[in-house]
Amino acid sequence: MGSFSIWHWLIVLLVVVLIFGTKKLRNIGQDLGGAVKGFKEGMKSSNEDADAAKGATEPASQIAGKTIEGEVKRESSTRT
Repeated sequence: MGSFSIWHWLIVLLVVVLIFGTKKLRNIGQDLGGAVKGFKEGMKSSNEDADAAKGATEPASQIAGKTIEGEVKRESSTRT
């Protein structure tokens, strides 16, 4: 079996163009490109929002990653 040669890919491309037509393929390409562009912009704005929120809620001195250890005890409520 091996990989396909250039002639195989050209035949597949020709069949796809005959089935869908160039206009339909162009529209699919534009839609896919717009979706990828929108996804990239969404990821970029999400990262910027997360950075802005992180900077607004915590001062720079607390970002260092200090851990606070403690123990929780339940107060007993015995009535006499």
